[in-house]
Amino acid sequence: MLELYQGNCREFLTHYNGPKFDAVITDPPYSSGGATLSERAASTAEKYTSTKRCCPFPDFAGDQMDARSWLHMMADVLSSARVHCHDGAVLVAFCDWRQLPLLADAVQWAGWMWRGTIVWDKMSSRPQRGRFRQQAEFAIWASNGKLPIDRPVPVLPGVFQAGNVQGVKRLHQTQKPLELMRSICRICVPGGRILDPFAGSGTTLAAAELEGYDSIGVELSPDIAKTASERLQTDLRYIQEVHYEET
Repeated sequence: MLELYQGNCREFLTHYNGPKFDAVITDPPYSSGGATLSERAASTAEKYTSTKRCCPFPDFAGDQMDARSWLHMMADVLSSARVHCHDGAVLVAFCDWRQLPLLADAVQWAGWMWRGTIVWDKMSSRPQRGRFRQQAEFAIWASNGKLPIDRPVPVLPGVFQAGNVQGVKRLHQTQKPLELMRSICRICVPGGRILDPFAGSGTTLAAAELEGYDSIGVELSPDIAKTASERLQTDLRYIQEVHYEET
């Protein structure tokens, strides 16, 4: 079962009364991309895509916060999500290098047990002479309390290589590769239920479905949620219809 809701994830989680989740796997707005106030306040198209002002994808909200506000927002969402998770559920949340320390704080403030950091190697980046390449993004992973050693989950890598989404398959400014998210979803117990409170273009939901998991996603932007719903219905029609509701 795959469900996509359009609305604020904090409001959704406040009123959610369905089955508990076995994993929270999400790619939130990084609220990064600049060191100064004016740089952070720029549109997401200007910060994250090479097409800048001609970007064909809609901007997304939640990316112009200062560091402290972003920290509190993430702690609030992750805390609310944990309430609806089974003991031993797993969290995987993406960020960039700037927000990695803050996300580690947010995860632990929300009551999750921080277990490590995952690396996404994008295998390409804009070269800058005399500097290390910025070709990686990161995800913190954690558990809701103890994580039994006998979970029926294989040993997974800590570094994942996958190129950025290009061409007609790209529907979102910061869209993650489907093969990356399919690999990440395998940390969930077989047959489990996955939550993505920042669903974006629906990649986590598609990955969960293809890996055999039930999933629920929440996306704030009506335009992005509509695009995600259309994409999922097209890509996954041979499996089932997508349930899309406005909160």
